[in-house]
Amino acid sequence: MANDGPVEHGYPHLETVRAAINALYKRLSYDTVQTFATSVAPVDVAFCDTDDLHLGAQRVAREMVRHYRLPDARMIVGFREMTHAANVELAAGPEYFIELNDRFRTHRRDIGAALAHEVMHVYLHRLDLSFPGTRDNEILTDTAAAYLGAGWLLLDAYREDADSSQKLGYLTPEEFGYVLAKRALLFDEDPGIWFTSPQAYTAYAAGMELARRDSRQPPLTAAGWAGRRRYARDRRHAQDRQHGPGSSQPGVVPYSFTPDGSDASGGSDGHGPLRVSFPCPTCHQRIRVPVRGRVRARCGVCRTVLECDT
Repeated sequence: MANDGPVEHGYPHLETVRAAINALYKRLSYDTVQTFATSVAPVDVAFCDTDDLHLGAQRVAREMVRHYRLPDARMIVGFREMTHAANVELAAGPEYFIELNDRFRTHRRDIGAALAHEVMHVYLHRLDLSFPGTRDNEILTDTAAAYLGAGWLLLDAYREDADSSQKLGYLTPEEFGYVLAKRALLFDEDPGIWFTSPQAYTAYAAGMELARRDSRQPPLTAAGWAGRRRYARDRRHAQDRQHGPGSSQPGVVPYSFTPDGSDASGGSDGHGPLRVSFPCPTCHQRIRVPVRGRVRARCGVCRTVLECDT
């Protein structure tokens, strides 16, 4: 929790975020992701100063349990002084103890944001889905909360001006905006109408720009002129074997070329027809298709149909 401290911006965790979206699809399946098409509604987590602190926190926690479809889980919420925003004890269940920072006693409108993250920890724990290392696992948790419809609260808790700042979660505001934009493009849902923080909307707009850019990378037909020209050059180099496989500079562009590896007799000599590999713009699963002009590909993980010009 950044509390009157510097707020990190940009996309330092972008690759982990994309890996988290891919892991969600693989662990949950396309059909399960589709059941989260409706986000948590603001009215269901509204918390005013006249509400009883503990009863209100329990009510919001129950809403998170309902949204994440954890009907046999019970959240017991308490408050104490601590460095982090919140903490959850991941036991066997069905009861889970969540501690919230004492700051939330007087910042009650952000209790939903903190609980969105902590209850997602329980959800992922029950799925047995985790990333190695605390940092990456927390990024997975933030990403999952945002992609499955509760994380807009975490971005809305971001506020910053000349004298103070507040941010919850491990993702930067722009990274939260990116994940929410991915979700918005999938479900045709605009979380911007729920933001009370103007800084949150700015971060969401920046994230949407990057999310749309994912769908405009070659070899997708929606790629712009500059991207198509660079792709044609990299393809020509790969075909001429001037630089060999990987001449497309992995890490600089999202695609790479490799030979199919099958000769006419059915063996493998590393000089078969050229194929191009690139990430699905929806779930970031790597897709490999032949280099032969117009191709329609279907992602086997998220079922997105992609129009390509390879």
